[in-house]
Amino acid sequence: MAVGQRFERGVNVTGAAEAVRESEATTVEPLSQEDVALSHMAAEPDLLVRLENVTVRYGKGPSATEALSPTTLSVPKGDFIALVGPSGCGKSTLLKLASELLSPTSGQIVFPECRHGEASIKVGMAFQSSTLLPWLTIRDNVMLPLKIVRPFRQHYRAKRKGEFRDRVDALLEQVGLLDFADKNPWQLSGGMMQRANLCRALVHEPDLLLLDEPFGALDQFTREELWSTLQDLWLARKATVLLVTHDLREAGYLANRICVMSARPGRILEDRTIAFRRPREIDITFSSDFVTLIQDLRGLIMHQPRGLNDDD
Repeated sequence: MAVGQRFERGVNVTGAAEAVRESEATTVEPLSQEDVALSHMAAEPDLLVRLENVTVRYGKGPSATEALSPTTLSVPKGDFIALVGPSGCGKSTLLKLASELLSPTSGQIVFPECRHGEASIKVGMAFQSSTLLPWLTIRDNVMLPLKIVRPFRQHYRAKRKGEFRDRVDALLEQVGLLDFADKNPWQLSGGMMQRANLCRALVHEPDLLLLDEPFGALDQFTREELWSTLQDLWLARKATVLLVTHDLREAGYLANRICVMSARPGRILEDRTIAFRRPREIDITFSSDFVTLIQDLRGLIMHQPRGLNDDD
């Protein structure tokens, strides 16, 4: 397989790992990137996706920009991972790679449960701007993925006024928006629109939820309220989450793991496990252990060479 291409789906991971072990016993030839990645997959059976030594370079020749240096990231099912680091370090690039919106310049992206010829994993996304369609009601905005994403779209006409409406309303009720289901986005506050945005990202039960600074444009009090909302949604649904944020308190409150990235070309400097018990209350952010965590993370980010001040 050429470097930079994704694995063909349907690879027998266990069998591949056995083949790797046999090759190790009978030859001294170096393992290919594919063999290495597959052996890691066999050792991590609950993995949703693994990025193996991926790099990203934009452009060609002397003017090319190396956005991401060789980076490996394993994302188990049900995990909540926050990516933090200076602007331009490649955090959003990792989200694009994990969702297949971007192909790596080199390295491998592996989805162990996607069979050959089948569709990729389902992905939900929420960004700093809610991007709700102003001419649709909140209910219809949240229902939109069910009209677009397989396998729901095949049944949209038959179920949109029954099962799908009930699915949307259950989500809206969970985030306190059911009474606003028939309103338009312009009739809601910024925090309410972001709650609807989260519902839309989750309504089709994605395998992977990608959040890119979803609360960055909100005031501190609204942001902290939505941290609790997102935690409740995650505890109820156990979606696999990748969160990009510049807010270290947000990362510490929400995530199971925090990956600290270097300045461009980005790479993961540290993959820190966050052991605070759940459900977490906002008061935990004032505890000595939490403050120490934030200071450690800040030190890792600040005490490194900075790249150009590009947005990420």
